[in-house]
Amino acid sequence: MVLVLILCVMGTVMLYSASSSLSLNQTGNVTDTLFLRSHLKRMIVGMFIMFFFIMMDYRKLKSIAPYLMIGSIVLLLATKLMYVIKGISFPARWLDLGFVTVQTSDIARFSLIVYLAYYIDKKREKLKDFYSGFFPPIVLMAAILMTIVIQPDFSTAAVIGFIGFAMLFIGGARIPHIMATSAVAIVVMIPVMLMRSYRMKRVIYWLGSVFGMGSANQEVVGYQAQQSLISLGNGGFWGLGLGNSMEKNLFLPTPHTDFIYAIIGEELGFLGAIFIITLFLFIFQRGIKIAKETTDPFGVMLSMGISFSIIIYAFINVAVVTGIFPVTGLPMPLVSHGGSSLVMNLACFGILINISQAKRSVSHRSDWRPKFNG
Repeated sequence: MVLVLILCVMGTVMLYSASSSLSLNQTGNVTDTLFLRSHLKRMIVGMFIMFFFIMMDYRKLKSIAPYLMIGSIVLLLATKLMYVIKGISFPARWLDLGFVTVQTSDIARFSLIVYLAYYIDKKREKLKDFYSGFFPPIVLMAAILMTIVIQPDFSTAAVIGFIGFAMLFIGGARIPHIMATSAVAIVVMIPVMLMRSYRMKRVIYWLGSVFGMGSANQEVVGYQAQQSLISLGNGGFWGLGLGNSMEKNLFLPTPHTDFIYAIIGEELGFLGAIFIITLFLFIFQRGIKIAKETTDPFGVMLSMGISFSIIIYAFINVAVVTGIFPVTGLPMPLVSHGGSSLVMNLACFGILINISQAKRSVSHRSDWRPKFNG
């Protein structure tokens, strides 16, 4: 709880700093708190949901896990269908429900984690068999990923797929099955990734930057990545000081969402950037500890899925900002501006805290242990 609150406070402060110039620009110099106010509203909703999950018995999620998966697929298809009907060419990632707009891929990520935890708990004895144990969740996972890819949102689909394979591996699935399925997925997804010209340009620019090759056209394509590195370079070891970022003044696109870590590095320096990474590492370590201490297989897999989800999103965001990975659209959990992501991550933390404090045992203590425990 303490780690989550520290991250929320730091995220809120840095969000305000990173978004102030953009807020003034979008409101005609009326206010610099446009994004801060929307972030705080969503955080309040997320906190209520987090405490709801802390109070409830997490095992009740078992009964609704299959319905969550089906509901997620329906929501993803409905999102795409709404955009097609309205003739909107913008990526179909947000579903407008009238009173609120949700990013349905975040709900899908949460649903997949809960479902796989439920499935592994129920079928863990059969998981080593390909057709009766391993194949059914792969089909459902493929359906989720396909509906996210067609939005299009390739990076989110790839990360959710990675989380799913990690959970199946820890749950006891055979490595040859995972490797063979992963190979098929890669063969399918590489052409899908390159079908969109902007994805191919990003990959080409990234490869060019890695191998020291570049061109004038690549500089235009890689503008965001270049400005991100400039921002980090400006910060040096100690940083320019809170609120003193230069790149947030409309030089770096989306400084309050996907590239907020660059502003953290610029204002708080290397020390501040490392501190944020350390917070995520501590949260991940705590999640693993909770999983090890839990006797309920459903709780174990739920803890592992949530922990992997948070750390993967955080480190991919850092990798993108620092130029290790090509540019993607993945936010930093609890730090980047975003409604659905913030609320769903706080819900996940509520479940994790619930598992941690419950100290419950199933009626028969199982000898099953995940692979991380040997």
